Amino acid sequence: MENNFEQCLALVLRHEGGFVNHPKDPGGMTNLGVTKRVWEEWVGHVVDEAAMRALGPTDVAPLYKKNYWDKIKGDQLPAGVDYASFDLAVNSGVGRAAKTLQKAVGVTQDGAIGPATLAAVESQDARNLATEICNLRLNFLQSLPTFATFGKGWTRRVSEVEETAFKMVK
Repeated sequence: MENNFEQCLALVLRHEGGFVNHPKDPGGMTNLGVTKRVWEEWVGHVVDEAAMRALGPTDVAPLYKKNYWDKIKGDQLPAGVDYASFDLAVNSGVGRAAKTLQKAVGVTQDGAIGPATLAAVESQDARNLATEICNLRLNFLQSLPTFATFGKGWTRRVSEVEETAFKMVK
């Protein structure tokens, strides 16, 4: 229930890494976890590879705050749960992150984190909740057709997120 955005962003960016353009990645050209399409929507114009390669953490931080952290209500989630939910939102989308959190706390999975979801989160043990989010996330990732290509890295990432989230819980 505090602003962990900067700490969580640093952790996410460590996982997201730098510039990539893997032919099997449906996201295409990406830097610091931001796809070319998402960056173009953010800046309002077409960008080239050089612009994508030039992105730095201070460039992408406002995008991550508005489009991911704020949408999953990161400032209203307990420490650890905020990170597990934020990393999931960045990796698999805000809607999936919201529905995963909602499934983990047993409320209607409508993809919008509101008062009912937040009240249910409050009633849960944060460590157990962070673990459940990570378990549900890994189950989803294992169902993807690209798991054979990216699964080892995804599994490691989810494991590291769970371990770090567990440590963040006060």
